[in-house]
Amino acid sequence: MGGPKKVSDKKIKAFIDLFDNHAAGAVKAIRDYHLAHEKLLTAGPIKATHSGKLLLSVQELTKSYKVGRQKVEALKGVSLDVYEGEFIALTGSSGSGKSTLLQLMGGLDKPTSGSVTVDGIVLTKMSDRKLSEFRGRTIGFVFQFFYLQPFLKLGRNLEVAGMFARSKRHDRKDRISELATAVSLADRVDHLPKELSGGQMQRAAIARALFNNPKIILADEPTGNLDSVNSQAIIELFEKIRTEFGTTIVIVTHDKEIARRADREIQLRDGVIV
Repeated sequence: MGGPKKVSDKKIKAFIDLFDNHAAGAVKAIRDYHLAHEKLLTAGPIKATHSGKLLLSVQELTKSYKVGRQKVEALKGVSLDVYEGEFIALTGSSGSGKSTLLQLMGGLDKPTSGSVTVDGIVLTKMSDRKLSEFRGRTIGFVFQFFYLQPFLKLGRNLEVAGMFARSKRHDRKDRISELATAVSLADRVDHLPKELSGGQMQRAAIARALFNNPKIILADEPTGNLDSVNSQAIIELFEKIRTEFGTTIVIVTHDKEIARRADREIQLRDGVIV
């Protein structure tokens, strides 16, 4: 193979002219192109693409807390767009701000400044009541610790989500059967949580998050309490949900396998995206 082709001075000048004769801007464009090209060469097979429709957007989000007399800045001007059908991993060390970002994306907390828009609705402008109703219809949540009601059988645990959304009882029964089958728990609907394994409880929590057919699932460390076998099963379940239901998925994780298999990995450090 030959070396790189020589570019004529005339072509170089024409390229720089595109940047109003600003050589530094032209050099930056070349550097950015080179870095992007390197990432494409090392990324492996091209992953699933999104629909192109914007579903969630956060703009210039900040979040600060008071700890005693000290002000802690958890997020420092974070902006991020998420598209329908995407599978995104939010990564970073503990304290980087990723879980705070997920909570703000889902309207579970309010930012100090900035905006959160989901499916065209600006969450940061909604009343608490309307926000709660919107979350129930549009967003599903999955947490590390499952939060299943210990005194309710699995089927009833799933049904609770439909009750909050005021769906009809016969529709809820059909949905329980559908989702229990989808997460391979059809034979466990009459069992209490204490009779389920950790992997089964997390699959149940995912089914509950899907109950109202949300457009997006926000999951915070869903494999954090699971062994490698169950973690793998949960990753595959999320991929199945994205493929079969078209659900957008955003996962906060330390799991390198989830980050590898996601469409995009968004890394946070000290409250900013890096």
